[in-house]
Amino acid sequence: MIYLINQTIFQQYEDINVNIKSERLKVFIKKAQELDLKPFLGYALYNQLITYCNDDGTIKEDSPQAYKDLLNGSEYLDEYGRIVLYEGIAPALVYFTFARFIENDAIHYTATGPVIKQHDNGNALSSPEIVKLVQQQRSIANAYANDIEKFLRDNQASFPIWHYNEKNKSSRQSGPRIRGIDKTDFNYPGTVSNYNLPITDFLN
Repeated sequence: MIYLINQTIFQQYEDINVNIKSERLKVFIKKAQELDLKPFLGYALYNQLITYCNDDGTIKEDSPQAYKDLLNGSEYLDEYGRIVLYEGIAPALVYFTFARFIENDAIHYTATGPVIKQHDNGNALSSPEIVKLVQQQRSIANAYANDIEKFLRDNQASFPIWHYNEKNKSSRQSGPRIRGIDKTDFNYPGTVSNYNLPITDFLN
């Protein structure tokens, strides 16, 4: 597994406890790469980017300049001749990781089930407070993801395998969303002939 960010890069954006082990943070970096970054970039572009990276997540010297800029950031002119300062993939990935870390860190799994963690030197946040904090971090991540998207749009010629997908934007939103309605028998019991019955008929 190639990790595109590490704890040192992470701490350039967020001040996390020095006692948090690097290996523990990697669990959430992996999830953020696989579940947030990969669907956003698209599998083809993501996999191509990974092939251009060294084992430590740095870009290979002989990689195309466009991919170096995609990963590390660059300063370029857009189609209107305006200077754009693009920071690279790291900021978005950091905040996607941070959101997942906060969400998981609030829960402790015991033999009898999941519980909210308690702390000796402070009070644990309530569930609504945790949700709000997670959404704040995902909102920051999405803002940086928009910058990645703009970079790819402005440099489309250098990334022919990347295609804009509106679903990627909607899937990144910080709040809950409905992606589809499952009308299988499990969720909507009955036969085709009674699909038009009011839902109250199924609750009686």
